[in-house]
Amino acid sequence: MSASWIKDAVFYEIYPQSFCDTNGDGIGDIQGIISKLDYVKSIGCNALWINPWYESPFVDAGYDVRDFYKIAPRYGTMEDAVELFKVAHEKGIHVLIDLVPGHTSEQHPWFVESSKEHPGEEFADRYIWTENAFCRGDGMPFIGGETPRDATYIINFFKCQPALNYGYRKINEPNWQQPIDSPAALATREAMKDVMRFWLDKGCDGFRVDMADSLVKNDGDEKLGTMEVWKDITSDVRKDYPDMALVSEWNNPGCALHCGFDMDFCLDWYGNSYSQLVRLYQMDKKGAITRDDSFFKAESQNDPMAFLRDFMPKYEQRGEGLYCMITGNHDCKRTSFNLNDKERKLAFAFLLTMPGAPFIYYGDEIGMAYRWLPTKEGGYHRTGTRTPMQWDDSKNLGFSTADADKLYLPVDPNPGNATVAAQEKDPDSMLNHIRKVLALRKEYADLGAYTDMTVYHAEAGDRLFAVKRGEMLVAVNPGLEEKSLELDGKYEIVYVFGEAELAEDLKVGKQTMAVLKPVK
Repeated sequence: MSASWIKDAVFYEIYPQSFCDTNGDGIGDIQGIISKLDYVKSIGCNALWINPWYESPFVDAGYDVRDFYKIAPRYGTMEDAVELFKVAHEKGIHVLIDLVPGHTSEQHPWFVESSKEHPGEEFADRYIWTENAFCRGDGMPFIGGETPRDATYIINFFKCQPALNYGYRKINEPNWQQPIDSPAALATREAMKDVMRFWLDKGCDGFRVDMADSLVKNDGDEKLGTMEVWKDITSDVRKDYPDMALVSEWNNPGCALHCGFDMDFCLDWYGNSYSQLVRLYQMDKKGAITRDDSFFKAESQNDPMAFLRDFMPKYEQRGEGLYCMITGNHDCKRTSFNLNDKERKLAFAFLLTMPGAPFIYYGDEIGMAYRWLPTKEGGYHRTGTRTPMQWDDSKNLGFSTADADKLYLPVDPNPGNATVAAQEKDPDSMLNHIRKVLALRKEYADLGAYTDMTVYHAEAGDRLFAVKRGEMLVAVNPGLEEKSLELDGKYEIVYVFGEAELAEDLKVGKQTMAVLKPVK
């Protein structure tokens, strides 16, 4: 049973170190998030996803957790976190925090103990250790020569992120690979359940789960072992927290939404449905775009067929869960990298009227730019997506009172860059455009999270794309030629971006989206 509140949820993703700094140290903090909750609500968002705020050495921006039970001092205190939950709830805002279940930092006490020459029994197999220090990882990435323990260890991502032991579905190396029902693998599950219960008791409403498909190794494409683990974790925790919400970083609703998750993301993987819409470009070695076939690029000739071939099979596997679209996130370049203001307005309007719970990445609602920057905390190409939020034209664009050289990342120095304060005053701004679309979504139940989507018009070589959301019709033409759409009844236009008109059929101008409801 899904959390009851997600049927109306619109999420706002906050990268805490870049959102709002209230103590002048150059890094965003929890009190900064609290201070901006009214702004978040004004956009039309009533839920948050906060990237990891746990204590960490920040080799991977907090996705290398040193202690699941502590707040990183740069963000504040546990009291600040509890205050955030309380104030958010008073304002009608739910809060998800990031859960990182697949690995920890190499500085986590579990790993420190596990890596000893003679580790204690409790943590000896909390991670995946091979047979000896010269043993390879059976095809998986591994690290050796770093610890007193006579073994190498499997990693999930960076060298600093040893994989927690949830067992193996297919065992090739019986001397060190364990089944998913081994005592050590079961103990890892219980430890992660304890982490979840701890934060739910503090007041959070659920979790966005990082690399949710990464738990069980040698699990095949079916992920049957990982699904079994998640069914156990989610069902057990949900007994005491029935309104907990879980969204998975998986992009496989056929798996994620059938093992306890309420929501799964349509992620930015090159060539998939999300990238077909907004990020289907090629670059040269200097980072300049040489070709852009994104559907919402005006000059593109891309039709909706490739999007549908990837999206619809996944959407149809969702069961009772939600397959959710994003404007962007902390792991991909902002769409401002390749789409201009009008193209993004059109793309966001479409994404925010799609089924599932929408997720808006902080700053996308004002059109913040992507910037090429040196890597910070393991960000690499992602770093330029994580720059400070741009609030007004004061020092550091209102993000922080610190000196510029103390900021987590530099603010955008370009004159005339987008700020909340400036866009509040402009009725045609990106911010007010997003507000209008979210107000439309709230007004019409057919545009809601659970309402079915069916394809109304999509043809090879045709830039016009139309879908039914319940009885309502959403038609979008990202191209530079006017299009006509034959209607199956009488409609009236309730929203238009661009130029559209009704005669007997619908005329859709260039770079236009229209939303219609039937006339009864």
